[in-house]
Amino acid sequence: MQHPVKSNYQPKYSMDDKIEFPPETLSPYQTLRRRGKKIVTFLGLWLGIVASLSSCVSRSPEIVICAKNFTEQLILGEILAQKIETQTDIQVKRRFNLAGELCHQALVAGQVDLYVEYTGTAFTNILKQKPISDPKAVFNRLKSDYAEKYNLIWMPPLGFNNSFAMVVRQDDAKQFNWKKFSDLVPDSPKIRFGSGYEFGEREDGLSGLTKVYNLKFSEPVKTMDLGLIYQALAQKQVDLVAGSTTDALIDVLGLVILEDDKNYFPPYEAAPIIRQETLNQYPQLDGVLQQLSGKISAEKMRELNYQVDGKKRQYQEVVQEFLQSNP
Repeated sequence: MQHPVKSNYQPKYSMDDKIEFPPETLSPYQTLRRRGKKIVTFLGLWLGIVASLSSCVSRSPEIVICAKNFTEQLILGEILAQKIETQTDIQVKRRFNLAGELCHQALVAGQVDLYVEYTGTAFTNILKQKPISDPKAVFNRLKSDYAEKYNLIWMPPLGFNNSFAMVVRQDDAKQFNWKKFSDLVPDSPKIRFGSGYEFGEREDGLSGLTKVYNLKFSEPVKTMDLGLIYQALAQKQVDLVAGSTTDALIDVLGLVILEDDKNYFPPYEAAPIIRQETLNQYPQLDGVLQQLSGKISAEKMRELNYQVDGKKRQYQEVVQEFLQSNP
């Protein structure tokens, strides 16, 4: 029987010891690869930190103001924008020169927050109501229906009524004693009437006007671009035009606005409309817009329009001067 051979060998490590292996010898390629992974990991962590910090920084408050595609609307939109920018920390983006009902559609869709509309336009074109002449009744109906249907708020009117106007030359008004619409009736067969393209198609336009006042024009109405109607009147190509009470050229050319003695045309008071959500988010806008209530007369609006259309000044500059003199 053989005895086990005794040995003096003592194991260097026990099962409980942590073995430390010598560093691995890496090729240059492996070394670069491992360093690259560490760099990528570091960059990922750094970018994550930057993103987290950026999300913590609050964005500047911002709203979007819309305006239609004619001078008066550009001026009114800019008045709102500059007034808000000077009295609040809200930044304003401008979406101007939108045609027709695009401002209303954009407001309802939440793409814009605020614009100036005319009560008669909203009442007949948007709500599809028959024209009525009572300004308060129109405004109250708009306030309730817009709030219920669109969640939109009508702010107080700015102070002027941009209604349709029957305009004639001053010498004709004196010669034929034309002071009001009814005075045109006996002379209507020989009167040449001119208007913009839209007037003949509106609910509150040519058709209703001729019926209410019993006007009998013998010649077809001459339709043209709105920018040409006063030129045509001054050059005696027509004798009567359907213009606007705030058109600048009425005063410049010495023309005469006749009185709508049967109150045919509905009121067209200019007033801001704002989204309820926007007003909830920025309640300070209510006070700013209230300051503009009743501040712009028809005469003042004609003057502002003339500064842009007549003197060819930038509307931004004209608005800045107006707000400086009317804080």
